[in-house]
This record gives sequence, C-alpha cells and structure tokens, in this order.
Amino acid sequence: MGRASKGRAVAAVTPVVILVRPQLGENIGMAARAMLNCGLSTLRLVAPRDGWPNPKAQRAASGADVVLETVEVFDTVADAVADLGRVVATTARSRELAQRIVTPRQAAGEMHGWIGQGERVGILFGPERTGLTNDDMVHADTALSIPLNPQFSSLNMAQAVLLVAYEWTSWGDATPAERMSDHSTRPADKEELANLFEHLERALDQSGFLRHKAMRPAMVNNLRALLQRAAMTEQEVRTFHGVIKFLSKNKHEE
Repeated sequence: MGRASKGRAVAAVTPVVILVRPQLGENIGMAARAMLNCGLSTLRLVAPRDGWPNPKAQRAASGADVVLETVEVFDTVADAVADLGRVVATTARSRELAQRIVTPRQAAGEMHGWIGQGERVGILFGPERTGLTNDDMVHADTALSIPLNPQFSSLNMAQAVLLVAYEWTSWGDATPAERMSDHSTRPADKEELANLFEHLERALDQSGFLRHKAMRPAMVNNLRALLQRAAMTEQEVRTFHGVIKFLSKNKHEE
C-alpha cells in the first residue's frame, strides 16, 4: 500500500476525501458517487476491509468511474494525510481530545479559506460501525459534527460524505482567498508534524515525562492534538526541532 508523496498531483482546489477502514464496497462506491455529484474527485482509502479494487464499489458508483480509477490505498491514517496541510475529521460523539468542533457549513468556509492560502486539505470519514478512534482524530486540526436528530443521528459513510461535500460545493467562492503575509515559508504538512511529534515524544521519554504507563496514551494524544491545532509553518517546525534538540542536549550535560 502507498504512502502520500509530496510530489504527487493532488487536486489543488478541492479537498481530498479519506475513508478510514471502510467495511462495505457499496459504501465506497456510493461515497464516490456523492463526491462527483459535488465536484470532488480525489479519494483515498485507509485499510479497506475487503481490499481494493472492489467490484461492489464499481457497481454502486453508478458511473463515478473518474473517482474510483484514481483511488489510492494506505495502511494508516498517518500515511494517508502525510502530504496534507489541514485535516478535518468527522465525528458523531464527544471526545476526550480538546479539539474545535464545527458544523459542515463552518468547515466548508474554513476549507475554502485554507485552500485559498494554498494548503492541501483532507476530510476523514470513519468506519460505518464505530467511527473514527481517538488515534485517528489526533491527525486532524478540526472535528466536524453533523447536527441531526439526537434520538436518531446515525449515518452511513456515503450519507456523511454527501452532506459534507454538499456544504463544500454550495459554499462556492464566497470566502475571499486570504494569503499568508510571509511568503518565505509555507504551512507544515502532516508528515512534517508527525516527524516533529516523534522527536518530541522521544525527548519526553528520555526525560521521564511520560513514565506513567496508565496516563501515557491520553497524554500523547493530547500533545499530538495540540501540535495539530498550532497550524505551524515549515520554518516553525524546524525551529521547534532545534528547541527540542537544544533542551535534550542540555539535559544530558547536567
């Protein structure tokens, strides 16, 4: 399975749709159809249960072949978002992570703004039965929740894709394209943030900060979510690496 490449052609003006551990080929096909209805065409799959390609997806797509023909498959969410600058994750329940939660309409406006700044954007959709886990969510900058009947709010994956994609396409060009004032750098992508977090995690392990095994998973996820929300540039990531290296060196010299 693949790993996102910085040099790969990514649709510059529309978000990448990422289906995480999809279980049914039919839902993949219907999601592709919903995407094309709304002008989206870049689809990635993370660990599809029944593998890929899937004949059931082809039949359910009802002609959305242009989407299915370019599907990319990844082993992990981290790999699938590595070349993206911003990620929105859909969720149907409250989380332990301190993440902003927005509606599809709010997310559409923010995504148009990010893309207007030249960033690559992705949307994560979770498995049909369980949704995204906290380990999936930590790769996102923002959580998206669809406001529905609280007594009956379950959607299948394709329905969720359609609702979010519709808000994206109906937003149009209403959001003015904002530009970063400093053109000497660019937004850090998810791979660069992942490498930074691995560096930070190693340093924290060496310092003993993460010594409590029972608390470690929650602490790690909260720190990872904090870095995602920081919206750092590539230059800021390099600076952060330097800070960690300097502090670790001084710690060893004490």
